Amino acid sequence: MGVIDELKHAVKGHILTKEEELLPYKTDASYFSGSKPMAVLLPSDVSEVSNILKICNREGINVISRGGGTSLTGSATVLTNSIVLAMTRMNRIIHISSEDRYAIVEPGVRIDDLNYELSEIGFMYPPDPGSSIAATVGGSISTNAGGLRGVMYGSTKEWVLGLQVVLSDGTVIETGGRVLKRSAGYDLTALFVGSEGTLGIITLATLKITPLPERIGRVIAFYDSIERAGAATAIIKKSGLTPITAEFMDKVSLDSISKNMGLSFSDSGNSDYMLIVDIASTDESLNRHLEKALSLIKGTGPRSVRIIYDETEIRNITNSRKGLYSSILSERDREGQYAVMGDIVVPPSTLSNALLDIRNLVGKYGFKVALFGHIGDGNIHANIIVNPSDAKEMERVSALMNELGRIALINGGSVSAEHGIGLEKKRLLRMEMEYKESSRNIELMTSIKAVFDKKGILNRGKLL
Repeated sequence: MGVIDELKHAVKGHILTKEEELLPYKTDASYFSGSKPMAVLLPSDVSEVSNILKICNREGINVISRGGGTSLTGSATVLTNSIVLAMTRMNRIIHISSEDRYAIVEPGVRIDDLNYELSEIGFMYPPDPGSSIAATVGGSISTNAGGLRGVMYGSTKEWVLGLQVVLSDGTVIETGGRVLKRSAGYDLTALFVGSEGTLGIITLATLKITPLPERIGRVIAFYDSIERAGAATAIIKKSGLTPITAEFMDKVSLDSISKNMGLSFSDSGNSDYMLIVDIASTDESLNRHLEKALSLIKGTGPRSVRIIYDETEIRNITNSRKGLYSSILSERDREGQYAVMGDIVVPPSTLSNALLDIRNLVGKYGFKVALFGHIGDGNIHANIIVNPSDAKEMERVSALMNELGRIALINGGSVSAEHGIGLEKKRLLRMEMEYKESSRNIELMTSIKAVFDKKGILNRGKLL
């Protein structure tokens, strides 16, 4: 029996091998082209995943686990001699406990689907990446995804209580548990969060959940100055208010939304930047908190500012922000162009200076760039429109990304906020460790990888 036949038997025939079936799995949402996988396997339970890894470990076949395929750094891009584990059939919500405030789910559950189920009982799972309509729990854990609600709730690592993981040799382990407190040796659960499938395959996750806010209101403001938009967020947080979301978009972003979603902002006055601040509170206190936020924002010199209570208008703006990456692709003016997304983070106190430096940096290189991001937690995205097959353009993109990373580090931040490392940021990860005089960290990560994956078959070539 050949290897493909063995793998086919392991998943009871749920395998893709035809060329037209394999092509969509070559790459993810990033600009990396990737290679055609040997096969795509669709396991239905942990025993099938275990059997697959036993076979691949024996044969030295690279294994790439894939959720929604929404990675922007090439984390799920296929390299040579690889099979893809598509986790789409492992999409069950196993159990929800509102009393103990956890949900146990399989890795293929989409985040929006989980939150729909939780909303029926007045709860939510806070991590909220822009791609939540497609992004899965397993993929978001593997990249430690953040999202729009990160300013209040943090990133995925804050919300994972425990995991079931299959190691490279097929061994199944359980980490963490269902309780909020635990002091039982090394935190292996945290080690798998953000590991991008290089240490093991997540087959079950126990997640913290929290009650939905009673009410949410929104303040939107328009600015001619990027640094003032950045200063507004820092001032709000310093005042003691913690927004549930705080987002910003530049003119390129706003124009793309207008063209592709038909959503225009009549009160923008042709401003260059939009700030969105959401406040969650009780019925009794929401107005007071919104008026406080409004007053603080007015003090930063916006061109216009107003409070929004209408749920439909709030939802339309949120959907446009979540769909922004797709909208920006329409800004391409040449065939073959893609969006290379920078993803840095700085402390809110240095945000204003960092944004000014980034604006000047964009002007220096002359690319069409859309600036937007989760400004409330200092997370800035710079979407660079380029042709990845143009070597000279990509050299300039690489130089721009290096400088973007340096701006983050100089301002006390990091080269990667929520998109992971994948293929794209391996160089930037080393740069960050060198800047912090902690290059030994890379050696430690490499050693950890070797302990969990001796033959190096799990997402080979990514992250490290």
